[in-house]
Amino acid sequence: MNPGMLYASLAFLCWGLFPLYFHAIGEIAPQEILAHRMVWSLLFLGVVLTVRRQWGWLGSLKAQPRVVASFVASAFLLSANWFIYIWAVNNGHVVDASLGYFITPLINVMLGFLLLHERLRRLQWLAIGLAACGVAWLTWQAGQVPWIALLLAATFGGYGLLRKTAALGALEGLSFETLILFPLALAYMLWLAWHGQSGFVNTDSTATRALLLASGPITAIPLLLFAAGARRLPLAVLGLLQYIAPTGQLLIGVWVFHESFTPERMLGFLVIWTALALYAAEGLWTARKARAAA
Repeated sequence: MNPGMLYASLAFLCWGLFPLYFHAIGEIAPQEILAHRMVWSLLFLGVVLTVRRQWGWLGSLKAQPRVVASFVASAFLLSANWFIYIWAVNNGHVVDASLGYFITPLINVMLGFLLLHERLRRLQWLAIGLAACGVAWLTWQAGQVPWIALLLAATFGGYGLLRKTAALGALEGLSFETLILFPLALAYMLWLAWHGQSGFVNTDSTATRALLLASGPITAIPLLLFAAGARRLPLAVLGLLQYIAPTGQLLIGVWVFHESFTPERMLGFLVIWTALALYAAEGLWTARKARAAA
């Protein structure tokens, strides 16, 4: 097996299992979980960067205000995405969250068309149209717009757009983003502790405290695996593997947390899955055609 396939698959599998982690610490408020995730991620990433002696990039950012500004924006999009996801898991909306990550690739395509002026091929337009029909059906049968899914897709799609043109790699970029958010997160944690409202301090569960402390490696390790896999795999293959994560989330939502998944809701997902299958097949066909022409 290509080691890149193994690394990327493990990364997406970890992300697919995230609902189990956040559900296990569900007694803690989502905003406090978010703060812990930022603080402990930065500390863990700092250790990784120190071991690998990769701190040189930080000094060069002083002369690149545009790069800093783009990472400030991406940091806040990432924190918004994390918060919405944590809230969704701990409020019984894992299936809705999985939908958000199913449609994210198509949101990325649309953002590329609207903001980067990328040309879309006919089958890509068809895939986007099918996905829009699926979302419209889910909206009609539920009587409300699937805001959780759309907000997750929009925030992660916007984050991906900013990171696509970023000057830093995956490890350095996440480290800088958590560094930007660290003061706010630490201040909020200290404020909670000062006012006696800290779930970390007040909980009687040692396991909950341990899981909060573990949020650093739990956040960073899948990213490192993904970065290692992405360097060794074609984008078309990586694009197919990414559906491991929302598939795992969907299965956990239905089979473990017993969330509603009616036949009407399944029909909407099937339309969206058809759109994704079309999008993936078109991407593989285009990549193969390009290789044959070369």
